[in-house]
Amino acid sequence: MREAIAELRGKKLYRIFIALLVSHSTSVLFLLARNLESGVRRYDFLLWNLFLAVVPLFLALWLRWRLMSSSWRTWQNIALSIGWILFLPNSYYLITDYIHLRETFEVNILYDVVMIMSFVLNGLIVGYLSLLIVHVELLKRIRRRDAHLIISFVLLACSFAIFLGRILRWNSWDLFLHPAGLLFDVSNQIIDPINPSGVVTTGSFFLMLGSFYIVVWNLTAYAMGPKR
Repeated sequence: MREAIAELRGKKLYRIFIALLVSHSTSVLFLLARNLESGVRRYDFLLWNLFLAVVPLFLALWLRWRLMSSSWRTWQNIALSIGWILFLPNSYYLITDYIHLRETFEVNILYDVVMIMSFVLNGLIVGYLSLLIVHVELLKRIRRRDAHLIISFVLLACSFAIFLGRILRWNSWDLFLHPAGLLFDVSNQIIDPINPSGVVTTGSFFLMLGSFYIVVWNLTAYAMGPKR
């Protein structure tokens, strides 16, 4: 699996970015076509959410680039890691945008299903690619079991962050803009862990994101071929 680092470099990395560019452009075109047809810009927020979903991928790539010549313990790499963790939930948060789906009679509702799904899939792809990059870097430095455990905690944190974002309406930057209010809500969920909304939402997303990532991890290992 460590060979994935080499596979993600050079021409293969370039091809991945071209593929992502095509996929993301398709989502944007879906949205533009809907806006032109309906004259209503109901789903423009998807563009901002998709932008936020891409941020952790660039942070992960930046971190990986720095780790080639510096220790993870440097303050710059620690800051990048924290930023990556803070923004990573945005990649998976797009799933919750299906809450806005309803019959509007502006366009065929199946069109809206496809359009939103394209944004959701793009968010999941960049989120899992970002997670995979960091996961492989961890494997180069610590035991396999510990690396898997850290990634599991990251996905659990993302699942809890999705609950904070969708249900309690907090954003990643609120950690800096409104730290007291965010800390209060987070501590309240920890003190009252039997809160059904928090537990069910966090647990459901953790199971879904975790099970999907296991598939992504094994598909990537298969694509890399047998170990040399």
